[in-house]
Amino acid sequence: MINNDLQRLVEIAHKKEKLVIGLMSGTSLDGLDIALCQIIGHGMNTQLQVLQFASIPYEPEFRNEIQSIFSVRMVDLEKLCLLHAEIANLHARYINSCLQKWKIAASEVDLIASHGQTIYHAPKHLHGLPGYGNASLQIGDGDHIAVVTGIITISDFRQKHLAMGAEGAPLAVYGDQILFGKTGERRVLLNIGGIANFTFLPGNDEEAILCTDLGPGNTMMDACMRMHYPGQYYDNNAAVAKAGNVNEDLLLDLQSNKFFSAPYPKTTGPELFSLPYLQSAQKKTGTEDISPADCMATLNKFTANMIVKGIREGINDTSNLTIICSGGGVHNPLLMENLENEMKECRFQHATELGIDPDAKEAVLFALLANECISGNAEFIKEGIPGIPATAMGKISFPH
Repeated sequence: MINNDLQRLVEIAHKKEKLVIGLMSGTSLDGLDIALCQIIGHGMNTQLQVLQFASIPYEPEFRNEIQSIFSVRMVDLEKLCLLHAEIANLHARYINSCLQKWKIAASEVDLIASHGQTIYHAPKHLHGLPGYGNASLQIGDGDHIAVVTGIITISDFRQKHLAMGAEGAPLAVYGDQILFGKTGERRVLLNIGGIANFTFLPGNDEEAILCTDLGPGNTMMDACMRMHYPGQYYDNNAAVAKAGNVNEDLLLDLQSNKFFSAPYPKTTGPELFSLPYLQSAQKKTGTEDISPADCMATLNKFTANMIVKGIREGINDTSNLTIICSGGGVHNPLLMENLENEMKECRFQHATELGIDPDAKEAVLFALLANECISGNAEFIKEGIPGIPATAMGKISFPH
């Protein structure tokens, strides 16, 4: 005899074509991205098509609940326990609503791939505590999602990455290599979420793949907007930043953190790049009284400069380089202008031009990781690349 759910999992693993829902809720805490993907094959033979995509914003009250335990060292443990289940239940309800809207039965969906909600990222270089290694915590329990939707759920992907000796992030390379690797073309997959990260795909075997965080993406700009304009969660069309001027003294201090000179690969999070980081820099430079617009203009330039610095230091030659952009930052016209002005030798593209909605890319990544968990072994990743263990990731939750 074999458990019925295990039998179902074996059947899914052997299917030529799967329907997989990828979920992503990032450090911006703005809501849940849901990507319904048709996936054929696995590894470098994967073919993927996004059939449906939805981005569902969190209600302000719920966002505030998550914010109360997000990226802070001291939290209410009762609330943490409650939100571990409630985030999952909410995500499951969102999925059920989308499936109803898309007229797709839950029985047609093979897998759900849930990233969960990161609440704390603690790489060793950041916490510095002797005797402890890298750590990261995502909440939103996979069993709850599986039970409420009736669909086998793969979750908690980052823990295997940590267990293999890496930092639990970024995981983008596992999807980027499958979707965007192209022989003979040197590509950077730049994702500007709360934190900015990039994957370098050299297009040959002579240069090494690199995947690393770069520093803040939208996280500090969004925090500054919330502080000065309650109820506004981001700088829409960079309207505020465009009205301001860069404060060079503040900019230089923001750029002085030792993270930016640390060797690759590396990870970071809002635990470092936060309002206290900004406020400390303002105090040191006597810029506490600059206008919100000047502050936003400076933060925008800070994000752009650190992305440019990071890419140039990670890749010896940036000529003939294609930079494919995704994440919420692509909707910030001033940020994109700052990037393109600083890297005129590169060709910039949106992920849309390669068939992937830039807002959906991270949700798609987790659908791919779930597919590899069931049907592959990440054999397309070479052994021994720093920060990129050649392993499949994810924990399996059955609905019964």
